[in-house]
Amino acid sequence: FLFPASAEVEDVVVRELGSTAMFAARFRENAARALLLPRRQPTRRTPLWMQRRKSADLLAVASRYERFPIMLETYRECLRDVFDVPGLKGLLADIERQNIRVHVVESSAPSPFASSLMFNYTANFLYQGDAPLAERRAAALALDHAQLRELLGTADYRELLDGDAIDALTLELQRLEHRSTTGPDGVHDLLLHLGDLTEDEIAARCPAEASGNGQLARWIEELLATRRIVKIRIAGERRLAAAEDAARLRDALGVALPPGLPEAFLEAGDDPLGDLVSRYARTHGPFRAAEAAARLGLGEAAILPALDRLLARNRVVNGEFLPGGTGREWCDVNVLRRIKSKSLALLRKQIEPVAPQALARFLPVWQGVERPRRGLDGLLDVIEQLQGAPLLASDLDDLILPARLNDYQPSDLDELTAAGEVIWRGVESNGAHDGRIALYLADNVPLLAAVPLPCREGLGEGFSNDPSATKSNSKRRSLIPPLAPPFEGGGLDSSLCSRILEHLQARGASFFDDVAGALGGFRNDLFDALWQLVWAGHVTNDTLAPLRARRRSTAAAARTGRRRGGRDRKSFRSRRTARQPGAEGRWSLINYGDEALRSLTARQTAVTEQLVRRYGVLVRPAVSRELVEGGFAALYPILRAMEEAGRVRRGYFVAGMGGAQFASPGTDETLRRAPRIVEAHEDNVIVLGASDPANAYGSILKWPAAPVESIQLQRGAGARVFLLDGELIGYLGRAGNHLVTFAPEDPNDEPLWHEKLVRALAKIAKRGTPVLISQINAQPPSASPLASVFARQGFTPTTRGYLHRGPESTEAFARHA
Repeated sequence: FLFPASAEVEDVVVRELGSTAMFAARFRENAARALLLPRRQPTRRTPLWMQRRKSADLLAVASRYERFPIMLETYRECLRDVFDVPGLKGLLADIERQNIRVHVVESSAPSPFASSLMFNYTANFLYQGDAPLAERRAAALALDHAQLRELLGTADYRELLDGDAIDALTLELQRLEHRSTTGPDGVHDLLLHLGDLTEDEIAARCPAEASGNGQLARWIEELLATRRIVKIRIAGERRLAAAEDAARLRDALGVALPPGLPEAFLEAGDDPLGDLVSRYARTHGPFRAAEAAARLGLGEAAILPALDRLLARNRVVNGEFLPGGTGREWCDVNVLRRIKSKSLALLRKQIEPVAPQALARFLPVWQGVERPRRGLDGLLDVIEQLQGAPLLASDLDDLILPARLNDYQPSDLDELTAAGEVIWRGVESNGAHDGRIALYLADNVPLLAAVPLPCREGLGEGFSNDPSATKSNSKRRSLIPPLAPPFEGGGLDSSLCSRILEHLQARGASFFDDVAGALGGFRNDLFDALWQLVWAGHVTNDTLAPLRARRRSTAAAARTGRRRGGRDRKSFRSRRTARQPGAEGRWSLINYGDEALRSLTARQTAVTEQLVRRYGVLVRPAVSRELVEGGFAALYPILRAMEEAGRVRRGYFVAGMGGAQFASPGTDETLRRAPRIVEAHEDNVIVLGASDPANAYGSILKWPAAPVESIQLQRGAGARVFLLDGELIGYLGRAGNHLVTFAPEDPNDEPLWHEKLVRALAKIAKRGTPVLISQINAQPPSASPLASVFARQGFTPTTRGYLHRGPESTEAFARHA
């Protein structure tokens, strides 16, 4: 009772606005700018009282014309520039949704805010116009609301109103929703509410058993006998009507009435046709005039004057309401308000936050896992989206890139790095032979790559990571502050790192043997110092061969050879002796450029845009796993500016992810995509590396509870996750032999999950990687419900577990079958 409804407030303001002094003042200013209030003498200022008088005369005439441009512009200026009606509607909507609490406080003096409101309120009425109230209201009603809506940019009703909401409300208005009409009194009340109806129409609103056992016929006979209802004929149909409507039907439609009705029901009304049309509007959704005329047995031209009278009394409105409809339609004011409310309720239900599982379903789609790309251009597209993400080097070639690219080969990535299109940068070491790296398109390194600490504090006089920079060898300070050791064995002398950097700056890209020959000393120490600089983000290589060589053992190399189909004809065996794995290729400094040092805002903006491009829907946990300097708080001002510019949308898209969530325009529709119906014959299980950015579990989302408490799920190197429409159905550990399964919410889905999970494991084996499952949920696989499924999918039981050797097992299984 304290505030108007948010759906009505704009109409209330528009109706009352034209009679205010503020409107008159704004009209005067607009008319003066439009040169409609000319001066008598161009060199002399017109007195204010004369301007007001001329403006009042012009306003009195202009208010009679609904499309007068200055009138419409004044309404637009008041509603948008002065009042901020959209903000008011949003505030009232928040109060209605109880997002904002209202506390009533009585005070002896107005607050500062209330004082200013009271002063403005008084000032607005100091020069209130002298026009009669009726004329002022008539001027407000003459306003062309449709054109005003067009000027304000309000969407058309055909786009705003929901067809399902209209259908649901129409059933409710027609009392067809529950068929709850019972007894003679119920039938009489039904006819008073809806007007005349046929017996079949009455039966449709009563319980089915009432018409089946003859009860409805007895109710009607009782009402006819007591003259509470009458039989009439309208539009060629026999109908029943309440006796209270007899005079309206007689005077408006010329219906012949039966004798014996009370005199009180035969008294003529002021507007009988208007009453019938108004009731039709109250009990229907948006309608065409021809539909109402057909119901009343009249021509369309006969009821248009009645509709116009109702429009003048603000009882109905006309416009374009029905989605997919054409032409003008009519609707009762209160019915339209209820349709708006129902449509908004349905819309709010559609934009309610989705479950976190939907994010796990969305990310593989957004990052192109469901539709892999192909070729070098496809690889560049993938890298463009993954720029800056810390990726495990051991998973890059085996899991992350193959998930996004058909027929991916490591040589494709080497080709791009050798051509200077792509640069890789060390982020952090992960043990002695692995680490996290980030890929960048070469042009984006200055803006997206985090600048290493020594570059920020200065590496000594004249030092720069820019290879083109000059240097002085005469004076040199300590090159870098102590760096964290990349692996066990302690730190290294920073002077050795300094000498490597100086050499690379002076000589440019160099092979390790050239660096070792120029600097001398122990090669192992030099090698370790070089890799310390790699993980610190100073040095890169023109291929990823050193990363692969460091983590590849002899057995792993043999497995890789089998997986790739043997030795490639372009590969070779090095003839050099004492070559260290991880020293291949040419080493060079990463050029961060001067842009990274000059413009922090440009870097933060680029990083923010990149994160939105990578995740589609950006939430705080996603930023946390990216190791962004300053975290989400540092990017929040950039995201707000992007929202104001229309680059992102803010909303509560995913439940449990905090209130500050931002999405690319249109992304939220993909996020809210309904889960697919999982068919048994489809191979729609997505297999990802556990460390893959497209895997939300273990980073953005928590891992589901494991079936055994002792099992620890991690985003470790070599581990795989199996997703079925966003649900985590399986986890394969780093060793590749311990399978963890998860139970669906519906126990009936468990056999389907098991079948699809084992089929996905067999698919991995068929691609050339033998799969041996020795444990399932920390138990022997023979004791698992999956045992029979493994046998059906070509796995062979062994003393160590279930084994699938790939194509060989498939052929043997086919022969056995």
